[in-house]
Amino acid sequence: MDLFAKFESRLGPIGDYAEKVPGYFAFPKLEGEIGNRMKFMGKERIVWSLNNYLGLANHPEVRKVDAEAAAQYGLAYPMGARMMSGNSNQHEKLEKDLAEFVGKDDAMLFNYGYQGMVSAIDCLCTRHDVVVYDAESHACIIDGLRMHPGHRYVFKHNDVEDCAKQLARATEMVKTTKGGILVITEGVFGMSGNQGRVAEIAALKKDFEFRLFVDDAHGFGTMGKTGAGIGEEQNCADGIDLYFSTFAKSMASIGGFIAGDKQVLKFLRYNMRSQVFAKSLPMPIVVGNQKRLDLLKSHPELREKLWHNVHKLQKGLRDNGFDIGTTNTPVTPVVMNGGMYDAAHLVFDLREKYNIFCSVVVYPVIPKGLIILRVIPTAVHTDEDIDETLAAFSAIRSKLVNKEYPQELPDLKAMLN
Repeated sequence: MDLFAKFESRLGPIGDYAEKVPGYFAFPKLEGEIGNRMKFMGKERIVWSLNNYLGLANHPEVRKVDAEAAAQYGLAYPMGARMMSGNSNQHEKLEKDLAEFVGKDDAMLFNYGYQGMVSAIDCLCTRHDVVVYDAESHACIIDGLRMHPGHRYVFKHNDVEDCAKQLARATEMVKTTKGGILVITEGVFGMSGNQGRVAEIAALKKDFEFRLFVDDAHGFGTMGKTGAGIGEEQNCADGIDLYFSTFAKSMASIGGFIAGDKQVLKFLRYNMRSQVFAKSLPMPIVVGNQKRLDLLKSHPELREKLWHNVHKLQKGLRDNGFDIGTTNTPVTPVVMNGGMYDAAHLVFDLREKYNIFCSVVVYPVIPKGLIILRVIPTAVHTDEDIDETLAAFSAIRSKLVNKEYPQELPDLKAMLN
């Protein structure tokens, strides 16, 4: 059988559905300046799908520095991997500033957050080591664990008691393997918006010997008094042995970093394959990220505006009877009852009738019979955006409750013409 033959008849559950109207449900094209309102298929929409938490994507100072750095350095400099010929004073300064900001000894830049997490797990753990991780960990963690040749135990989402149970199993296992234990969880879970119970998991160190690795992609820049993340928010930074985040959320950029003990970071620099064998971050990205970090630290009003919008939106949703779970972060999941056909119709209504663009999550990502509209408020959204969105959500919920949506896929090509 030809290896590629199987791809001719199927694209997978998402692809088979999305291809009904290419570019509408999957691979949509948002155009114009990144912000609270952008164009989709030629019409302006309120956009709730971008993790531009602090509004830095189009901040005038950021745009100026990005342009100046691109003009000065081009996109090629520095050439080569960091270890060989791709290092610079700017790379090292950004690492130093990141480490100081999150309260760690040292930090290391990654070319991409996803790639960095996958490679970090691979580098940290041998076949002798055991990993204990949260059941709702991000895909980058799961893919990193797929590369792990040793044992791993999963604990129920945010269940500290079950984490302790899995730690007990891991403790017994390492007596045989002669390895160590790594616990992995998240600072903020990107689907539910729940904070990880990081402080409580760190407290388990009094009963078990392990190291704690926290993915704080959604917490860095948004959580804590100064935006230093979940360790600051929960007053447990010292209990986090390795702190990871991406620049793709609150910093609205590319890349990521890991921070922790100097000796551990030194080992990672010499052994992490995704960095040893890959070209370093281009200088304009590094300089631009330095500017973003400086703004994040020196302009608390950006975070204050974000949280004003978060509280207004989430209060409005709860006051109107919407189920947004137990989120206590900017991530806002709006849970409704309905199937795949309902989801297709309500997405069309939101985009075409109410000019609102937000992400929709359905089976197989979540159980059948549920629909989640994943809403991401940012510092650049307005009260008007929130009011219009609350009214639109109430209208589509009424249609769902009254079963007004046909139980068949909409002919979107015809509806859009």
